Amino acid sequence: MKSKTNEIFGIRACIEAIKSGKEIDKVLLKKGLQGELFHELFTLIKERAIPFQYVPIQKLNRITQKNHQGVIAFVSTIEYQNIENILPQLYEQAKVPLLLILDKITDVRNFGAIARTAECAGVNAIIIPIKGSALINSDAVKTSAGALLSIPVCRTENLKETIIFLKQSGIQVVAATEKTNEYYYDVDFKLPCAIVMGAEDKGISNDIIDLSDKTVKIPILGNIESLNVSVATAIIVYEAVKQRIEIL
Repeated sequence: MKSKTNEIFGIRACIEAIKSGKEIDKVLLKKGLQGELFHELFTLIKERAIPFQYVPIQKLNRITQKNHQGVIAFVSTIEYQNIENILPQLYEQAKVPLLLILDKITDVRNFGAIARTAECAGVNAIIIPIKGSALINSDAVKTSAGALLSIPVCRTENLKETIIFLKQSGIQVVAATEKTNEYYYDVDFKLPCAIVMGAEDKGISNDIIDLSDKTVKIPILGNIESLNVSVATAIIVYEAVKQRIEIL
């Protein structure tokens, strides 16, 4: 996966970038923008399900002093992939899939640290929702020690539908949550598996928990109620690695 530029300024430039197939993480739009050219841009944004946000012009000016025309697009540092294409390939190669689903983890450094762990542990792909995830920018790539340039990252418009697809494809979905009595080391990770991790403040959304086959937690013996999400991910992912190494 090749690194790309991070930002594009101006309405026409953003239109051409989207039409050319560039991966856009997010578009910032000045409040109150009007006009035929803006309508063309906004139509493309909606058609491609690109995340966008209306912001005051002061925020745009803090990002750049160039003539942005009220529009700044953040181009992804990586090329996203489709889990619908990756999963059949894993089965064809006689691999036991190990996937990681991140439910609205927005902190860039946590995201990068998780990606580094995932790559080291041999996770086959990371799955994230289009909306509500950290931007994969240069900071994320740096924190990941370059892992984000090699591990497949898949974006989905509907995380629930993707999980249903995984379950129908023989994947056991394991959600990490404090709302359970089962510990992570009691789960059979030797099966094809997707581990779901949630944001530190809200955790995994209830509808995702309801879809999961297993819910697990990490024992907390101290006074602080939870671990950093990147640390918790490492603990659970490496339990899967430990179990799988034992059967090799």
